This record gives sequence, C-alpha cells and structure tokens, in this order.
Amino acid sequence: MKRNFNVSGFRLPTAMVFTTSSSAPAQIPSGIANTSDGAKSFVSRLIMQIIVEVLEQQGRSAGLPDTIISSILNQLMVQINYDPLECKTVTVNPKADAIFPDAMMPLPHCIVIGNTVTALCTGTGNGGGEKCKIEGNMKIAPIDNKHLSITGSLTTTNIIMANWSRQMWQSIVNRTIRMLASGPFSSQFFSAFATIG
Repeated sequence: MKRNFNVSGFRLPTAMVFTTSSSAPAQIPSGIANTSDGAKSFVSRLIMQIIVEVLEQQGRSAGLPDTIISSILNQLMVQINYDPLECKTVTVNPKADAIFPDAMMPLPHCIVIGNTVTALCTGTGNGGGEKCKIEGNMKIAPIDNKHLSITGSLTTTNIIMANWSRQMWQSIVNRTIRMLASGPFSSQFFSAFATIG
C-alpha cells in the first residue's frame, strides 16, 4: 500500500537551502547545506525521523511491544522529494531601510532573517536601480513555491498498516507537522499543513 503526501505552508529554514558560496556558512550559524544533495538529505532525515517517532507513539498507545513496533517500521518505506533553493549569496538580518548589495553578486541572493530565508533580492548590485531594499519591496521577490513544498510517499508491506484508511494516514502526517511545529523549526512550521492523497 502506498500513500502520497504533500507538506506546504511553511517558511523556509536556512537548513533546507544550500549554497556553494564560501562566505555564506559563516554568516548563518544555524546551518546551511553546501550542496543540493545535502539539503535534500537534511529534509529527508528530518521528515523520516518524525514520521517514525509518530508511528512509534501510535504503536505504544496501542499497547504494542517495542520489538513488534520495530518489525512494523521495518516494513515501511518513506520517500521524500524536495527541491532546495540555492542561495548563491546571502544578506543576513538587514535593516528594513538598508540598501544592498554593495557590489555585483550572483543570483539568487537570499535574504535571511534569523534562521529563515524570507525573500530573494533580484538586484544584481550593478548601478542605480539594481540594488535591493526591504522597505518598499525594491527588487525583492518571494521564494518560489517549489521550494516551499515537500512531497513524498509512505509505502508499507505490513498487513495492518496497509489497511489503514486515508483518514488514519492523514492523522499520522498531521501529527508529524505538529511535531515539526513544536521542535527546533517551530517558527517556520507553525502554519504548515499536510495532505494525503
């Protein structure tokens, strides 16, 4: 049995983007991947760990011993698909009236507030109108929705889980989102939601 899911409505943690810039990681102490695969792996591990934790809690609340829960979880395959944003350069915690960048820069240029990528600067740093300013949205663009969505599938060969209803799987992914919203990424996932197909 296979169930597809989609997670959206979240803001973008820096840990879910990547950069090949040598200076960006030092500017972002909360962490940023240095490859696309690194960002994808981070997202996969994060979602997978929480789904496993939710299912372990589900099994314990049903009175199952840990050995049975482990056996059931070994029959579950979680596949995660995520398209991470590449931040070629970053500006961290700019003031609203700051004008940046000071020099030419490659795009996309990510604007980071705290540990969240909030928008993109589309100015190249070339001359007059090619600078960005948050106040007034001067050369500021939103993050593409493809970077604000996580899709995946849950596939099981366990006879009990294979017969779970769509509503049961929806409750599992809803609990996964609640755990994300109460963990280290709470400020990014507090408005996230998930749907099961």
